[in-house]
Amino acid sequence: MDLQRTLYHYYERRLGRALPADRVPRHVGVILDGHRRFARVSGVGEYRASYEIGMSKLEDLLGWCAELRIPAVTAWVLSTENLRRPASELDPYLEVLEELFGRLPSLAQRVGFSLSVSGSLDLLPERLSAVAKEAVDRVAESGEAPMSVNIALCYGGRQEIVDAARSLVGELLEAGVAPERLGERIDAEGLARNLYAADLPEVDLVIRTSGESRLSGFLLWQAAYAEFAFVDPYWPDFRKIDLLRALRDYARRERRFGA
Repeated sequence: MDLQRTLYHYYERRLGRALPADRVPRHVGVILDGHRRFARVSGVGEYRASYEIGMSKLEDLLGWCAELRIPAVTAWVLSTENLRRPASELDPYLEVLEELFGRLPSLAQRVGFSLSVSGSLDLLPERLSAVAKEAVDRVAESGEAPMSVNIALCYGGRQEIVDAARSLVGELLEAGVAPERLGERIDAEGLARNLYAADLPEVDLVIRTSGESRLSGFLLWQAAYAEFAFVDPYWPDFRKIDLLRALRDYARRERRFGA
């Protein structure tokens, strides 16, 4: 076991050293998939234990990304579709998310990141919504930070675009644009300006765990020209070496941006 650990750390350092600083993505999106399957195959027992491991792993991820000087990270922790799961599965997860948001302000101070939360928070239990907003406010008190962290909470990509369109229409009406002229004033720039976390750069790399090869609606607008890494480990099993491999493969790709 000691030899295996030594070899692992050697390979991890080697990957890290080989990563070109000028090829690090500006914004990494991560789909945290596989908690329940991990619980079933790993023997950890109830789903709550798997959720706790997964949220601890998210904290590790933010630390790794800070070390690698990745400017922005969006982590999808809960989709709107997840709310349809049985209470026996959903309720423990919501409790674990509350605990996560309680820890994020102190982690932000240690690691150095700003915090935002994107999604339909009005659909969440009041307690979770309040804890998430409080975490954002507490982190903001620390001022500017070198990394931006966006937590996609009760998030749906289609709903984000719908909300951006509604917001843009309201903005145009408030500016005095006549209703019959709205169509000609709705453009890509205006929609992008009204997305949930409009200040973040477009996503360069999307990582999804658990071997699934689909976006499931994650950052549909922002990831239009992103590269993708679909990795096999369930999220609670995700390692720094898995992140480094995804970044290595990203650095090797020739990005065309649709050209």
